[in-house]
Amino acid sequence: MPILLCIVIFGSAVGFSLAFARSAILLLTFLMLATSSSDPVKSKAIPPIYLIDAIGPFFPGYRKHRINWSKLPWQHFEKLDDDAFAEEMNAVERDLAVFCESVAQIGFNTITLDDVPHLAPHNDYEAEAQQQIERNGKAFRKLFRQAQEAGVDVYLTMDLMTFTPAMREKIGGNEKKQLNFAKELLENLFQEFPEVGGVILRIGESDGVDIQELFRSELVLKSPAMVNHWLKELLPIFERFERRCVFRTWTVGAHEVGDLIWHHATLEKTVDGIDSPPLVLSMKHGESDFFRYLSLNRNFFVSSLPKIVELQTRREYEGCGEFPSFIGGDYEQLACDMRHVPNLVGMSVWCQTGGWTPFRRLAFIDGEAVWTEINTFVAIRMFRYGERVEEAVARLPLDCDKLDLLELLRLSEEVVRELYYTPDYARRRLYFRRVRIPPLVGVYWHHIFVAHSLKRFLSHFVKERECCIRSGQVAMAKIRRMRQLALQCDLPEGDIEYMEYTFGILALAREYFFRPFDERIRKELMAAKKAYKKRYPRGTRVRYTVALDFNRTKINNRFIAWSLKYLVRQAPTYRFSEKIVGMRLLSFAYFFLKRSRPKMIPKLARKSAMGIDAIFK
Repeated sequence: MPILLCIVIFGSAVGFSLAFARSAILLLTFLMLATSSSDPVKSKAIPPIYLIDAIGPFFPGYRKHRINWSKLPWQHFEKLDDDAFAEEMNAVERDLAVFCESVAQIGFNTITLDDVPHLAPHNDYEAEAQQQIERNGKAFRKLFRQAQEAGVDVYLTMDLMTFTPAMREKIGGNEKKQLNFAKELLENLFQEFPEVGGVILRIGESDGVDIQELFRSELVLKSPAMVNHWLKELLPIFERFERRCVFRTWTVGAHEVGDLIWHHATLEKTVDGIDSPPLVLSMKHGESDFFRYLSLNRNFFVSSLPKIVELQTRREYEGCGEFPSFIGGDYEQLACDMRHVPNLVGMSVWCQTGGWTPFRRLAFIDGEAVWTEINTFVAIRMFRYGERVEEAVARLPLDCDKLDLLELLRLSEEVVRELYYTPDYARRRLYFRRVRIPPLVGVYWHHIFVAHSLKRFLSHFVKERECCIRSGQVAMAKIRRMRQLALQCDLPEGDIEYMEYTFGILALAREYFFRPFDERIRKELMAAKKAYKKRYPRGTRVRYTVALDFNRTKINNRFIAWSLKYLVRQAPTYRFSEKIVGMRLLSFAYFFLKRSRPKMIPKLARKSAMGIDAIFK
């Protein structure tokens, strides 16, 4: 990944073309953004926590094609008049009732909803914000009680911090005022809503650049010392109101605290001296986002504070449930590895949240999200009840031969690992600045990239190239077997057909990546893209966008090797040279380049998630 930044910075100095620079930074973008026993509970003092996100009921009435699945579409609800708002909230109530009943039956005891700033009153808000909060509060109070009647508690998410224009002007960048504002919001929330059992704090990621609404979150905590101070100030409020504080260690690389998710020293500094009964740490299972090929996050062993593990069953980087992407084998191994984690008190599952995509199947609501629901059921059976994959699949409430179903699911897992990922690259443990580089390359949410810059990049990691091509062809044969099994199990065979079309492009791409260029493979890729677009026309919710770029880039293997040697490291420990070059000089160079030649930053880099800027802060 940083090799590409290096190419942009130094390549422009020696006259590389604008097209090449844009290609390089595009690759940088998707590489970086995409940055037990019968019960795992080992602490008698803390009840088990089995969280699951419940934002799905808020989306059926949201008609925008590409959706930000990271939070509720508040801007949509803000535009509704009172009658329309009441009508949509009635629909939310109906769907949430179905959702809560479904997840409670399989073992979850808590749901998470967005979010504190849209519900907690405050006298200093502008009149428009106060009106919205009052209207939201009346509607959500019904939802909270409905969830409790279904047997699940309710936790709310909260970014530190979220501002309206009036609060931004009043508080500015004053840390003391920001902290006091956060404390007042929590106190007001707990007083107003005794139904809320806890708050999930996020400090390492803020609203995406697409959020254009009255409330907008920003990153304000920039160092472990700041986070430590804020936790020590906020936790007494949780203690006084007897509510749970779930603190997420997820970060995207921004600022000094940007490596909190994986760097042991950062976590140690962040929680130093904190011993508060309400506090639970929430950690993603790997050192990056929800990808495969990641070993257990070693930060689980850094602190003795209570912890929960974050899992994702709606695989945001693997089709979002549009085709089977089974996680049973990976999560079975993870559950085994986590048996020795001190003070593990539960899990958090994202079954609807994550990503910016047009895919919109809603688990436990619309009847179409069968693959996500299978993943969710198997995950709770393994992590709460200690079952193996075979036992969990056998308990699935599906009327089919469970051996055929197990074969289908196992094959889907193999196909994703062998073809969706490039194993020789994915197995590498690579770091750039404060980011563990994702093991997935060439696919970014609903985008597939086939470009010469990728060809040169991947050729550095894949030595047995014909074997890699052959493994992709074998994976395609497995998909054909999956179609037969889906028919036998009365599962959506059309989803496997869609998988075959999509993965067929990836298999062809391997021939382009790992063989000398010839006109035949270019024509085959162009024809495959055309057939794909015809089969899944413009506007369909399930289609990936396929970007083909066969223009040759001026990258030589020596330059790639040099860049990977000096800008990318294979261990989490920072090198002295990187603290100077990787942290300081590259940040300066990137922001200088952005100001002087802004068109070199592609739209995907500027408009996705928090934008590429966050990596270089």
